[in-house]
Amino acid sequence: MNLTINGEDQQFTEGSLPLLDLIERLQLGGRPLVVELNGQALLGREHPGIRLKDGDRIEIVRVVAGG
Repeated sequence: MNLTINGEDQQFTEGSLPLLDLIERLQLGGRPLVVELNGQALLGREHPGIRLKDGDRIEIVRVVAGG
């Protein structure tokens, strides 16, 4: 399966992959994130039900506070 993550092509052996698994693999679990899938922003409550498939484009941005 080929995914484009933040503009970079990456390959995975799985035929589909839960979004939450990808977030964990990227070591972003438990952090505030904004996730866009194929140009559509996702609500955090939608993340558990999303399965990524070949050709999906994902943008992940960490939300950080500044002062």
